[in-house]
Amino acid sequence: MPELSEQEMLEKLKGFDTPSITNVVATYPSNPLCLGLYEPWKQKWYTDQSVHCIYPELGARVGYAVTVVYSLPDPNYKGLTMKDLVEALAKSRKPSIIVIRQDFPPEILPKVGLCGGNMTTMFKACGAVGVITNGPSRDVDEIRPMKFQYIMSGVTPGHGDMAIHAVNVPVSVAGMDVAPGEIIHMDENGACKFPADRLVDVYKNVTELAKNEAESMKRVGALKSAEDVLAMLSR
Repeated sequence: MPELSEQEMLEKLKGFDTPSITNVVATYPSNPLCLGLYEPWKQKWYTDQSVHCIYPELGARVGYAVTVVYSLPDPNYKGLTMKDLVEALAKSRKPSIIVIRQDFPPEILPKVGLCGGNMTTMFKACGAVGVITNGPSRDVDEIRPMKFQYIMSGVTPGHGDMAIHAVNVPVSVAGMDVAPGEIIHMDENGACKFPADRLVDVYKNVTELAKNEAESMKRVGALKSAEDVLAMLSR
């Protein structure tokens, strides 16, 4: 396989779905192409069903994680603003994916229309290609033409005062623990993460696994009856 640049590998990873990425990251530890980066069930390395993809037609997005925590304003703490998040995005390797932990009280969280059209426009200008968050957002009609991906819990039209409580700290969102700088792959199946220093390994292994699976699907596609299936399983 010819050597590719970091950006070329990230671009090519967009051609694979997220389940294919999970297959080589940790899902099948007995497969020689699986890197076994996490214990697949107990470690929190991919999203759960509490969130879903808003624009499945966009396909996959891949980028480096920039994290932020939003919550209600705290009168005793006003240390961070949107400027701090923008500065973190400016320093991040590109493209970036913003992982937002919505740390609101449970009675408020389902009503927080966090990211709207203006915020998304700023994110895109800073080199981000997607957002993953454990709560809702809004302006999905306005954002759709921007080709900017969202994975979130749902949609709601409004919000009240809110504030940034942390930038680029480890966060847990929808069952996935994310540290700043990790690589995230996201599509309509959800999202998964892996260490940035394993990009070459993930790319090489998922490319090889895709070839193997294509050959397997060709064999399975030729099956015409239960007898054919049983014969294959008996080999």
